[in-house]
Amino acid sequence: MKRIIISCGSGIATSTMAAAAVKNILESLSKDMEIIKCSVQEIQGYIDGAVLIVSTAQVPFETNIPVVSGVPFLTGVGKEKTIEEITNILKNL
Repeated sequence: MKRIIISCGSGIATSTMAAAAVKNILESLSKDMEIIKCSVQEIQGYIDGAVLIVSTAQVPFETNIPVVSGVPFLTGVGKEKTIEEITNILKNL
């Protein structure tokens, strides 16, 4: 199953908020994908099969998987643009 990694500094608080938003996007697209919440330090342990990384913290390495900032899900600033960016990535999978 394809997976989306949602990360933050600790893998608990802000990743939960971003995960809820991404789950809503998946539902609107009728897509069934695994959502993994983790800290940025744990991302590489889940990267196999990942199609997207949404992070509220800076991802400290290069990857060929698209990385989208999840900060707009916390602040509300640029949220619609972020939803559109994630939707465009996921609808082509």
